[in-house]
Amino acid sequence: MALNVTQKLIKDHLVSGKMEPGEEIGLQIDQTLTQDATGTMVMLELEAMGLDYAKTEASAQYVDHNLIQEDNKNPDDHLFLESSAQRFGLHFSRPGNGVSHPVHMQRLAIPGKTLLGSDSHTCANGCMGMLAMGAGGIDVAMAITGEPIYIKMPDVMGVKLTGKLPDWVSAKDVILEMLRRHDVKGGVGKIIEYYGPGLDDLSVMDRHVIANMGAELGATATVFPSDNEVKHFLSMQDRADDWIELTADGDADYDIHEEINLSQLEPLVAKPSSPGNVVPVREIAGTPIYQSYIGSSANPGFRDFAIAAEIVKNRNITNGVSFDINPTSRQMLTNLVKEMHIASLLQSGARLHQAGCNGCIGMGQAPATGRNSLRTTPRNFPGRSGTKEDSVFLSSPETAAVSALTGTITDPRTMDFAYPKVNDPAEPSVDDRLLEKPLPKEEAQKVELVKGPNIASIPSMDELPDELDIPVLLKVRDNISTDEILAGGARVLPYRSNLPEISKFTYENVDPSYVDRAMVTKEKSGHAIVGGFNYGQGSSREHAALAPRYLGLRVVIVKDFARIHWQNLVNFGVLPLKFANEDDYEKLESETVLHFENLRSQVKNNDRIKLTVVDSGDEITAEHNLSERQREVVLRGGLINWIKERQQNTTS
Repeated sequence: MALNVTQKLIKDHLVSGKMEPGEEIGLQIDQTLTQDATGTMVMLELEAMGLDYAKTEASAQYVDHNLIQEDNKNPDDHLFLESSAQRFGLHFSRPGNGVSHPVHMQRLAIPGKTLLGSDSHTCANGCMGMLAMGAGGIDVAMAITGEPIYIKMPDVMGVKLTGKLPDWVSAKDVILEMLRRHDVKGGVGKIIEYYGPGLDDLSVMDRHVIANMGAELGATATVFPSDNEVKHFLSMQDRADDWIELTADGDADYDIHEEINLSQLEPLVAKPSSPGNVVPVREIAGTPIYQSYIGSSANPGFRDFAIAAEIVKNRNITNGVSFDINPTSRQMLTNLVKEMHIASLLQSGARLHQAGCNGCIGMGQAPATGRNSLRTTPRNFPGRSGTKEDSVFLSSPETAAVSALTGTITDPRTMDFAYPKVNDPAEPSVDDRLLEKPLPKEEAQKVELVKGPNIASIPSMDELPDELDIPVLLKVRDNISTDEILAGGARVLPYRSNLPEISKFTYENVDPSYVDRAMVTKEKSGHAIVGGFNYGQGSSREHAALAPRYLGLRVVIVKDFARIHWQNLVNFGVLPLKFANEDDYEKLESETVLHFENLRSQVKNNDRIKLTVVDSGDEITAEHNLSERQREVVLRGGLINWIKERQQNTTS
């Protein structure tokens, strides 16, 4: 049977289930990735599980989100993460070494392998011919202990690329075109695989740009072949021996077919406040900007910065525009310095920041109130930038750099100078001095975890009750993101290892009264949340499930879920339900009381759950679509309880 690249990767790692769309499959994980905003909880989970040493081929803990050290909390957590990496046998990427996704590509990614990361943009490493997926932290913790990851077998969407990108159009415009066509739900339940002759002119870092924002489509993963471009990339990283060829069979087929003629693309931009709100740049040309931002994991390549540097070389940005440069790795920054691109950026008036996520996650570089920010970042969800009422547009580096010169959003094709040509360095610097290698197992087991005063253990979670009378504490719209459930940024993320404290920020920008009202229900039977389509889109941060659970959340009923958040709810014992009839969404309002009876047997024995609206007496049917394993996890009150019970049964 002829196989595409995705099918080959899944077949090689399949440990349970059948490769039929919609079926639950178990996949063995070769590598894992954690970052500091999610990794502290993963390390606490590994400690709770009693792990002696990582069972994966390679696992890495990166420090890239929480770099601002305004007090002791972030540096204390950095020490905790370093000691945890040493204790459990992980690589440790120190602060300043760069964003996890490009650094992992440079130093650890290997074609043909699986990668699971507690960051939704882990999918960026699909550019290496890997099956790379984002997941909640506890799923990654399980993978580090040697357990498989369980997902629903996706459909494979094959996107055939033809033609060649025109001047002033780059890889960011490719993924924006996909978002223009399919919006933020278009990839749900799918793995997107790119193939075709158009790949010949896309470098591995170009492919990273496309794969990264597969997360914004809602895709399970994005996959590219491992071809000569990947071979060249690994050779430039002094890792030629890690390359294998991995391409689709000549007569391989796909569940869904799509085609993009690269030659026909034009500069695109995503308007506020969704990555799917895409239009041609020419349609909004002239819109004034306060900020132009180059960098983030969505545009992390040498050329992304070099092309911007060449555009502004010997020119000045407009007065009143903040031109922010966020290098994505220390190695990349070194190469940009050697090639004099940083000098060109600085002389134009740019502001240079340290290598890390920074403004992408709301850690600095927040725009001014009522002003427009044009960014190469992957997301523009409301408030994610750090400014509550923000107005963030997403574009390519070309559009962002040209717009910095004009002071307005500008179609770069209208400039009166030629499109600059840039090439990667012939002999790039390779530097992994800030990537600490794992300790040998014997040494690792002697390491004591370093815990600062802000680190708190995870509280125990009770099992799902058999009968519930709970109020709907919150009713929200479509496309609620995890940023809106629990924000990132410099105020919130320093509490990522302290659940009682970080929970105080839950839903603060949607309903500031939610936390106080939730604490009241916590002392009783808990509460429910009702939502629309694509509930929980965006970041993989499991705190967006864990914090509401800590506050008493027992049930979420929506029109449909984003994949990772759905799994995170299951992992912490929150019952995720979908309306069987979407019109029933209109029957439920805030403070409506819901009655569930025989709930445990309903979950265990049925795909559908009956509930009653107490005030009206209306009966509503919802469905959960949980596998047998997931049903047990929810009934036990979450994955930690489920694991403990398995371990007790094993030793008894």
